[in-house]
Amino acid sequence: MATKKSKRFIQVVLLVSTVVSLFFVPWPIVFVWLKPLPDSIQQQVDAATDYGFEGIIVCVDQAQNEPQFYTAGYHNRAQKIPARPDALFKIASVGKLYDAVAITKLVNDDQLDLSGTLANYFPELANRIENANEITLKMLVQHRSGIPNYTNVPNFWMNPPQTNQETLELILDQPANFSPGEDYEYSNTNYLLLTELIEKTVGFSKFQYIKEEILKPLQLKNTYGSLQEIDMNRLMSGYYVGIEEDMKTDDNGSMIATAEDVAKFIRALNDRSIFTENEAEIYADLYRYGHTGLIPGYQTIANYHKELDAVVIQFTNTTDFNGYEWSLSEINYNRIIKILERKQNQ
Repeated sequence: MATKKSKRFIQVVLLVSTVVSLFFVPWPIVFVWLKPLPDSIQQQVDAATDYGFEGIIVCVDQAQNEPQFYTAGYHNRAQKIPARPDALFKIASVGKLYDAVAITKLVNDDQLDLSGTLANYFPELANRIENANEITLKMLVQHRSGIPNYTNVPNFWMNPPQTNQETLELILDQPANFSPGEDYEYSNTNYLLLTELIEKTVGFSKFQYIKEEILKPLQLKNTYGSLQEIDMNRLMSGYYVGIEEDMKTDDNGSMIATAEDVAKFIRALNDRSIFTENEAEIYADLYRYGHTGLIPGYQTIANYHKELDAVVIQFTNTTDFNGYEWSLSEINYNRIIKILERKQNQ
């Protein structure tokens, strides 16, 4: 009798555990993942609005073909303006690729040294950032410095600082997350310091240097350094789940560009046409060739796919740092790549 009761108890526990575990399954992601692949990229882009994205722009730049653009949803939800392929978009951390190229060019010109230390470049920070005398410029570029990430400070996005100095203050005098060069941890603080270093080195704004050394040679005329430089009507609206307010006017320091301009940059980065031969060798050992970006209201995926000889850029204008939006964006992007692969193999 006791054995039967024990068995019954175990069965009940297992049943309850199963029900509880099902509650924690990310069903929105599972349902999207299991859906059959549509016939066309446009159908997949249209499906993104069913995933909860207010608007989406996709640019596919395959070699020997004109760039193809796909849109769905809204450029501006309140005004019911459809998504536009030539819209400007906040590309967030995709801008780190431009920064890394800028560092490469300054190193090649002997204006910077990848083995130079943070303490050497910023003596005033020697006693305020742990291990500053061991953190090299290369470690900053590669996120191997151990410096804490300022966007991980609680409630950072609720009331973000207004200047780089105010932002840096958030992590000064804090312990390192690991010894320099011993681990990897993505940290926006690294690139804030790189921005300061570039400007200190060239004597003018980082974006002006990027414009002269990268944008003009590539004839990228729809890439900007700040909101102050653009016609705001061209900027795609950004939304955060549960908040009605349009995020487009939030000035969080992001570079701004069209999908086409980002695609041209990513191709030039990957085919090395943006570099001299020596610069290409420096960069190959320095940073990556594709990137993602995420800030409130704006998600970007920008990558080159060698097997397809294609650059694919995806902008989605709805975010929720506590939800599934980033994963859904990645799934949508990967399904577009699968459609391109299927087409190539037909």
